[in-house]
Amino acid sequence: MLVIELSSDGQSPFTLTELNKYNIPAPPNGFDSEINNAIIMKFDDEQDAINYSYELDSYANTIDNKSEEYRIITAIVKAISEDDFVQHYIQD
Repeated sequence: MLVIELSSDGQSPFTLTELNKYNIPAPPNGFDSEINNAIIMKFDDEQDAINYSYELDSYANTIDNKSEEYRIITAIVKAISEDDFVQHYIQD
């Protein structure tokens, strides 16, 4: 199981409520929220996270790139691509 956390106080903060508001496609194991409002994404493995990232990126190409929804999606894709476990997986 791979867990990637999206901090609620990062460069592009957003909440679970915003994910639901914009109907952002969820990862296979869904989104969850922690007490500190951080958003948690759970994946079966690194490849699952990468596949989800590609799906989100494709979806982002269909929406206005100046929208709030686009900003949230790019933040999610960035968090996945910058995850240490994903980086290690890609390098191997």
